[in-house]
Amino acid sequence: MRDKIEQLLAEVEQLAARKEQELEEIRVRLLGKKGSITQLFDEFRDVLPEQKREIGQVLNKLKVAAAAKIEELKAVIENSMEPADSQYDLTKPGDKMELGARHPISVTRAEIISIFNKLGYAIAEGPEIEDDWHVFGALNFPPEHPARDMQDTFFITTGENPILLRTHTSSVQVRAMEKMKLPIRVICPGRVFRNEAISARAHCIFHQVEGLYIDKKVSFADLKQAVLLFAREMFGENTEIRLRPSYFPFTEPSAEVDVSCNICKGKGCNICKGTGWLEIMGCGMVDPAVLEASGIDSKEYSGFAFGMGVERIAMLKWQVKDLRLYFENDVRFLQEFDTVV
Repeated sequence: MRDKIEQLLAEVEQLAARKEQELEEIRVRLLGKKGSITQLFDEFRDVLPEQKREIGQVLNKLKVAAAAKIEELKAVIENSMEPADSQYDLTKPGDKMELGARHPISVTRAEIISIFNKLGYAIAEGPEIEDDWHVFGALNFPPEHPARDMQDTFFITTGENPILLRTHTSSVQVRAMEKMKLPIRVICPGRVFRNEAISARAHCIFHQVEGLYIDKKVSFADLKQAVLLFAREMFGENTEIRLRPSYFPFTEPSAEVDVSCNICKGKGCNICKGTGWLEIMGCGMVDPAVLEASGIDSKEYSGFAFGMGVERIAMLKWQVKDLRLYFENDVRFLQEFDTVV
């Protein structure tokens, strides 16, 4: 035991050279419940009676010396530390911080929402993983209807009412018609998914903003006026629109909407392919079958719907020619929009 005591006394003398982060570890190793000095006190019970007095005094001296040395080292470390305020030179220039900017898709989406908010449209949102009824069935897509071939779908499950990734935000319109009180005036922004080959003009993920207005005596004239107001707010007050007959299963009549090219002012350029017009959205009067499927009396109420791709609007607004740039997270591309508010 004497050898152990002498060894520990030497170790205590070396404590002054220890660093601050080691101090607590050493204290536990010496004076903790399972520490070396604590174990010596446990072994003291086996010392011969005639040696207990002498060895007990040495043990007590060792414990006191170890505790004192640890406290001394704490004081040395604390006194050697600089005050917190002196650790920093407040006169030095700060570290340069790279500030981010909103993504052009986010900017365009926010601008579209803001325009329709001014026209009294509320925002409606719904799940991106939907069932077949809300994406197709309630929108006049019978199981064997050829219109289903217009959209390549990512199906998750199969069966009578399969689960899938929504191909359009029209599913949110269906949920709005099922739950909201009439009249309804909402826009439905969100991501959609289609099984398409990725190219400069197509992607498997993109964003849409669709709108729905249902009330008594809503007419196609109301639809045209709403689209015209949006186009002039988005592309300029001199923008003109053109409606071309089209087909969608959920609207009748249906139309494609073109705006006059904001680059050539309708004269013809490479952006509008010499036509003077740029396509921005599809629209139409809500088919009575769609109203009835959601429990709305089509004889009393009518409405219109429209939908546009946010990437499409952003491409036209900033003359971006490759859709893939929006998804590649290339900082050089995104920095082009760092001044966009």
